[in-house]
Amino acid sequence: MPDHTQINSLLQNYITDIGVYNEILAEDKTILPDWKTFFSSLVQTGTAEIEERNNDILRLLKENGVAYNIYNDPSGQSRPWELDPIPQIIPAKDWETINAGLIQRAELFDLILKDIYGAQTLIKEGIIPQELIYLHPGFLRACVNIPLPGTQHLILYAADMARGSDGRIWVIGDRTQAPSGSGYALENRHAMSTVLPEFFNNLSVKRLSPYFDALQKALMAIAPHNNDNPRIVILTPGPDNETYFEHSYLAAYLGLTLVQGNDLIVKDNFVWLKTIEGLEKIDVILRRLDDSYCDPLELKSNSLLGVPGLLQAVRKGNVAIANPLGSSIVENAGLVPFLPAIAKHFWNTELIMPSIATWWCGQPKEMQYVIDNIQSLVIKRIFRHEAGTRATIDGASLTAEKTKELIAQIKAQPHLYTGQEKINFSSTPSWVEGKIKPCHSLFRSFLVSHNNSYIAMPGGLTRTSAAEDNFLISNQLGGISKDTWVIAANEDEQQPVLLQLKTDAAVYAPQKRSLPSHTAENLFWVGRYTERVIYNARLQRTAMQWMLKNNRPLSKENEITETLLLQILTGCTYTFPGFFNEEDTETRNANYDTPWKELTDILYNEKRNGSLSHNISLLKNSVYSVRNFWALDTWRVLRQMEEDWDKARQKHNADHLRMITTIDKLNTSMFAFLGMNRESVRREQGWNILDLGRKLEQSLYIITLLKNSFFQKQNEQTEYDLLESVMIATQSLITYRYTYRDHLQLPLVLELLMLDMNYPKSLAYLVSKIKWYVSDLPQTGNDTTLSEQERLILEADTMLKLVDGITLAQYDSSSKEYKILHEFLDKLYDLLISTSMLVSKTYFSHSQTQKQLFTTNLL
Repeated sequence: MPDHTQINSLLQNYITDIGVYNEILAEDKTILPDWKTFFSSLVQTGTAEIEERNNDILRLLKENGVAYNIYNDPSGQSRPWELDPIPQIIPAKDWETINAGLIQRAELFDLILKDIYGAQTLIKEGIIPQELIYLHPGFLRACVNIPLPGTQHLILYAADMARGSDGRIWVIGDRTQAPSGSGYALENRHAMSTVLPEFFNNLSVKRLSPYFDALQKALMAIAPHNNDNPRIVILTPGPDNETYFEHSYLAAYLGLTLVQGNDLIVKDNFVWLKTIEGLEKIDVILRRLDDSYCDPLELKSNSLLGVPGLLQAVRKGNVAIANPLGSSIVENAGLVPFLPAIAKHFWNTELIMPSIATWWCGQPKEMQYVIDNIQSLVIKRIFRHEAGTRATIDGASLTAEKTKELIAQIKAQPHLYTGQEKINFSSTPSWVEGKIKPCHSLFRSFLVSHNNSYIAMPGGLTRTSAAEDNFLISNQLGGISKDTWVIAANEDEQQPVLLQLKTDAAVYAPQKRSLPSHTAENLFWVGRYTERVIYNARLQRTAMQWMLKNNRPLSKENEITETLLLQILTGCTYTFPGFFNEEDTETRNANYDTPWKELTDILYNEKRNGSLSHNISLLKNSVYSVRNFWALDTWRVLRQMEEDWDKARQKHNADHLRMITTIDKLNTSMFAFLGMNRESVRREQGWNILDLGRKLEQSLYIITLLKNSFFQKQNEQTEYDLLESVMIATQSLITYRYTYRDHLQLPLVLELLMLDMNYPKSLAYLVSKIKWYVSDLPQTGNDTTLSEQERLILEADTMLKLVDGITLAQYDSSSKEYKILHEFLDKLYDLLISTSMLVSKTYFSHSQTQKQLFTTNLL
């Protein structure tokens, strides 16, 4: 056990300012027992090892794709999630007070929400000013007097807290609309327990799982019509939202379907999910979308994120939403000064946990106080404004000119502003550049309705400021997170199991859920883009390797071969005009004289359609849109591939061998991605759609490659070089030699790549798999007849069974063109493209025809 000297040596850089509460010290200036236990473990581990583990944490979070998207970032980048290896420790005695205060506060906000949209006694009796409610954008008049299921209307609640210089916990802000952060808190705990498990050994840290168990139970409890097996979805604004990682993470963790607004439709006053099998009724929506955006029909009319008619479905009692629409009104910062009076009104009691001192500028006296003391206050709008504007401003950070502007804005619309006391947040130890230093911290805890009250997460999300003198702490401003450890009162304390286990064996049978159309579409394109990246990379590598092997000056035959290979590359990647620039002879000749410039561009230029980087970008977007579909190891492979490719793009130079090595690394990552999917994805609709996309793209690529390579009979040497290049680009050369044990001949190459049913890369094999996948898709019409897409793919399959390589390899004696081959491939290509379009039209969109609202009786 380390002695006091070792611990004190560890804390030699932990020097806090006078007047700032120190989280690790007791009143007698000795280290608190829980912190002492933690620091003892840290000393035993050693600072050098902690620094290594810190790097492991950052690597783990990065590999897992944990990120926070930044609004208005010009590059569209997300910020990697940062986690301090030193947790925030909350002693059992402190948690007892915090827990009681949070539950009381959640119950109070639930009563306020019910009153605002119900009897409105708080306004009628003058307890809160009517301007504070009716002029707030979060008050949705369309939601007044809508009956909601359950005892509690407010299902989720979160509070931001900080400890002041007096040692008391103060509530800084309340979150009632769509509280975020619980998923990040869970991921923080996972990372800490994975990388630093020994730190938990001597401390009885409470688990977070009871909160998520309660969340599942609460969502099931509000399902309408007493549905015992409700369909629950998480409604997200989409991948561009700042906390999209959390949305997908919670969807995977809770086993819920992640949807966007265009995945849902309201029909007959019910909410339906568009799936590849048709429409499925939705019972409960856990929304992560601001309420005003949820229904463009009755709320924000220009919203592209919501579901038209959603509010009417709620009004009819056919769907439940957590939190209910309109709940953003109660996270109104202007309510804070009135909370003590509201608590007295409902319960005749005091608040257990006080709010930080706040003045609402809608009252003349309070407004003048805020203006007079603006430099020493934090100014807040009463609602979180549009992205890109500052809803919270530290008055001391403003210039004289900016201060005047803010004062003018306050005077013009005083009801929209509050002034909040600026307290010295407590000092908590943080790992900074290999040392323990003090940082200000802010702690968010989460609550969910449970048994007519609330249950708090025994932990939460702690964020520390990047700068020691920063009083505004947020993810957008670059805050660093901490795992939050709530210490149990005693080691034997048992935590409740909230989900009641059922004895019916049927409960444990896998629940078949149809794949949402939007998810299916993204999986389909993940499959297509995956194969497009692989085959384009192989073809580019083949062309580069041929050029390196055949150094200049070129023979006449080699010059013809090089020209054809480069044109094949342009034709197959669709990077026109490329090496086909017929209109600009000078540019075309320059490309042939210095082809590596063009080759580099179609490799690394992300803005160029058809380039390898562009296709990788398209793949990343599709993968990210269904990120909850991927296993953790699969996601790590993707993240590593993305990181390696970005480095290669940034450092690319004229080193041709390095370019080929980069392509090899990329292909290795792509095959690792495919291998992970084969191992971890259930052979259900998702896999079938993904593999259907792959097989279609493979088939289209083989057709395009053959059309571009063999449009005309060439001299013997050139023909052989083209045959060899095609076999190398499709990784089929060894298979050909093993199968035929003969030199390369066009009829045999066509037999292998087009007609060999035992070869997984042949068109015959691929089309047969496509036919099976298409036939396995849900039937949308008469089950006794083939669908249009089935007829098309059957025709393609039959074509391949009725032809042979010798016939296809014949060429016209006068023009030397392979007309039979080209006509065959053109027909096959059209059939596959038509099949792909029909599948997309049938299964990836379920648009409803508009109905006339009123009927006219014609006499």
